[in-house]
Order: sequence, then structure tokens, then C-alpha cells
Amino acid sequence: MTNAVASPVLVWLIAGATILGIVVRPWRIPEALWASLGAGAALALSLISWRAALAAVREGTDVYLFLTGMMLLAELARREGLFAWTAALATRVARGSPQRLFALVYAVGIVVTTFLSNDATAVVLTPAVYAATKDAGAPPLPYLLICAFIANAASFVLPISNPANLVVYGNALPPLGDWFAQFAAPSAAAIVATYAVLRFALRAQLGGPIAIDPVVPPLGAAGRVAAGAIAATAVLLALSSALGRPLGPPTLGCAAAAWAAILIVRRAPPWGALRRISWSVLPLVAALFVLVRAVELTGATAPLVRQLSGAAADRPAHAAAAASIVALATNLLNNLPAGLIAANLITAAHASSRTAAALLLGVDLGPNLSVSGSLATILWLIALRREGVEASAGRFLRLGALAMPLALAAALVCFLAV
Repeated sequence: MTNAVASPVLVWLIAGATILGIVVRPWRIPEALWASLGAGAALALSLISWRAALAAVREGTDVYLFLTGMMLLAELARREGLFAWTAALATRVARGSPQRLFALVYAVGIVVTTFLSNDATAVVLTPAVYAATKDAGAPPLPYLLICAFIANAASFVLPISNPANLVVYGNALPPLGDWFAQFAAPSAAAIVATYAVLRFALRAQLGGPIAIDPVVPPLGAAGRVAAGAIAATAVLLALSSALGRPLGPPTLGCAAAAWAAILIVRRAPPWGALRRISWSVLPLVAALFVLVRAVELTGATAPLVRQLSGAAADRPAHAAAAASIVALATNLLNNLPAGLIAANLITAAHASSRTAAALLLGVDLGPNLSVSGSLATILWLIALRREGVEASAGRFLRLGALAMPLALAAALVCFLAV
């Protein structure tokens, strides 16, 4: 058995190496394998028992269902021409202006994140934006970066905009009216600040011409089914959140219904959609859940919890300090475990609703610093690699070092002024 002093050090080393492997992917080893190696190392070194690891995997069931549904919806949308139709429509609306296309992609990212979650922005919007830029003849990366940054910047407009919101609040989720009262102004501030940074930092890459008035292909019956399923998913997610129900079953249910409807419309089962799903995402997420549990069991987060406890008093300066600490922690732990730490702190310290809200700002905005900050950003990275696009961690960090602190500061100023 690993001794009590070495355990936290070992689990941090393993977690760090795992995240680094997922992001950098040395020797082109798949992301899921790096995550599995990390979880396996934690088990081999007795940092977590098999029973605890299996329990951690089971706790992620709702996330697996949600991601499976979103990936199936995205693949059906791609196969049935919804992305191509959307891409041509967006290019036509842009009317040859890369700046207008940039603003349009950003606006769509806000809507998708708000009503379908930040993970959906990574899984569903990213390939659509790639199709749009390819159709327009524009360099894809500046527009694809929007998907990653808006996925976090707009992730607290609604409770369902980020699964981490539900983790932080648990059963104490504020009513929708109270949510808007606390987060409407901070959300707007974060969204505007992030747009300003991205638009300024990427301005040199938006100077080339793009296609003008492209032909918008007709959207067939199967494509309309895929579009309807995505819209229905947004409605059901909002209802599920309001009722305190899991988000995974309705998402997978809508995707399965769309698959069956397309089977009827086309009179042939769309098996190709199932084959093209990135199934490796599921073991990757399961392995991350195991590592999160190992971090908790070894007490590796205790120093961070003590620091947060000292900043948890209901005062503006302390609330801002707590949000900043959690924001940085998301990039070391990923936003899900950081959310779990925040939830435990709120309970243990009997923190006020304002302190809880400040912590949530850190959990949601912190991941815009680096590609390891949230599950949504990791999913975005995987989506890019499927399209043959590489986004370096260093470039993301340089952009995030500008965007994240400014957005967090703007959100906190608005939050504390309420």
C-alpha cells in the first residue's frame, strides 16, 4: 500500500501525465488510451481500489448517455446534409465578410451552448463550423477557436449550459428567476469580454476574402429530421433541468428516435452513423472519473480545500479570491473535479448563495485558460483531430491567458455589483 505522504504526490503526477498525454498525444497514441493508462496506474499503485473505481465509472452513466446521444445527433446531422446546408447558409449570410462570419459563428455558439450545453458545442457545432469555413474558403482555426472559448464563456447562461453547474449546486439549484438575477449580467459580461479578446487577437487571420453568395443545397427530409431532433433535444434538456431530472436519457432518446425516423424515411438503416461515432470518448471519460475519485480518496485536494475555506467568507474580496482559485484549479484538475471540490466546500463551510455563485464563475470560466480545463475543450480537441486540424496547447494557452482573466474579472465585477 502506498504511504499516506506519497499518495497525493503520486496521484497528482499521474493525473498531470494523463492530461498531458491526452492533450499532446505523443506518438499518436489515442486519447482514450492515455486516460486508461492513467486510471490503470492509479489502480496498480493502490491509489484507488477496484470497487471504488467501478463505483466512479458507474457514477458517470448519465454523462455517457448524454455524450452518446450528442455524438449520434452530430453524425446524423453530418450524414444527412444538415451541416452542409447550415454551412452554405452561414456563408451566404456573411456576404463575403470574414468578420461577419466570425460574429455569426460566435452568435450561434452562444445559442448552442445556452440550450444544449458546452459539451454539445464541442461535439455538434465544431464539425458544422469546420464545414462552414471549408465551404467559404476561409482558414478554419480562428473560427474553430470560437467553439472552444464560447463553450465555456456562455456556460452559465442557464443551469443546463454546463453539466458542472449541476455538480456545483447539486440539489440546491436556484430557481430559474434567481439564476437569472445572479448570472444574467455576469454571463453577458463574460461573453462580450471573450468576444473582444478573440476578435482582437485573431484579427490578422480574418483579412482574406471568403466565398460570396454560395449555392445553398436543399435540405432533404432526413436532414429535417436531424434538425428537428436537435431542437427537440434542447427543449427536453430545459425541461429535465427544470424538473431536476438527468440529462442523458432524453438526449439519447432523441438521438435514437432520429435514427429510427431516418431509417423509415430512407428505408435503410443508417449503420454508418453508428460506425463513425468516436466511441473512444466514452472510455476516456470513464477513466477520467476514476482519476477524479483517486484524487479525492488520496486527499490530494485537501490543501486546495483549505485555501478555499479561508476565502469562503461572504465578502466581495473573498468571493473574488475563491472564484480565482477555483478558476486556476480547473486547469490542474479539469472542471468536473473542481466543481466537486466547490460543492464539498459549499456544504462543509455552510457557504452563502453568493459564495456558491462566485465559485461557479470560477468553475465555468477557468477552463478557458488551457485545453485541459474542461471536458468540453478536450472533446473539441478530439473533434478537430477527426477533421485533420491540429490546435497546439501553446497557442490555446497564449490566447487563454488573455481571454480567461479578462472574462472572469468582467463577470465578477458585474456579479459583485448586483
